[in-house]
Amino acid sequence: MFSSFAFAALVAAQGAAPQGSGGVKWVPVDEARKAQATHQAQAQAAPQVIFQAAPPPPIAAPVMTNAILRVGTEVPLRLSQELTTKGKQLRVGDRFHLETSEPVMVQGVNVIPVGSPAVGEITDARNKGMWGKSGHLAARILYVTVNGRQIRLSGAFDDKGVAGGVGAVAVSTLVFLPAGFFMTGTSARVPAGTIIKSFVDEDVPLSMPVAAQGPMVVGAPPAPMVVQPPAPAAAPASH
Repeated sequence: MFSSFAFAALVAAQGAAPQGSGGVKWVPVDEARKAQATHQAQAQAAPQVIFQAAPPPPIAAPVMTNAILRVGTEVPLRLSQELTTKGKQLRVGDRFHLETSEPVMVQGVNVIPVGSPAVGEITDARNKGMWGKSGHLAARILYVTVNGRQIRLSGAFDDKGVAGGVGAVAVSTLVFLPAGFFMTGTSARVPAGTIIKSFVDEDVPLSMPVAAQGPMVVGAPPAPMVVQPPAPAAAPASH
């Protein structure tokens, strides 16, 4: 009974309260509960946004670089023809032919086979002359050709003939000048088949990947050395 009268008084007070901006608006209990239920239903019906962590970036595959024929790699060559100053056969700028005498290996692969053609150039040619002057020649290596590709090489060699009658020339100039004048040395000569050392003069990328290196093998640490203390000296026997 008391609750009914209290609720009636509450409704009457709400109706009697002023509706201005400064008044207090009373909401019935049932309507408050209904509004709360409506708010909960709307919250449940609204789409739920679930924040997920961004997936980790994919792991890039290791970059496989090509193997390289390095500058300074030795390339043994064999002279394919005789070089000589005899008969004024050579001039500066003349080209001559060689071939590789041994294979050049990179990572166990034969990258310059035996017999690959190479080319050199005469840089100095001096013929033998009077007064015992000997002949002289000098040359340099230019390149080797492999699969149609010219690989630049470095390397040089020379040869000098034997001077003829140097002592005789010195004596003859005092006694009879023409004797020394007509005495000549020998021509410079490098026979075919002579082995000449040359070197790669440029880095050359190869059409094969760099060989993977095996894992480093770490040995077990050495066992600690146990040092036995010296045995105590025996006490001298008493007499």
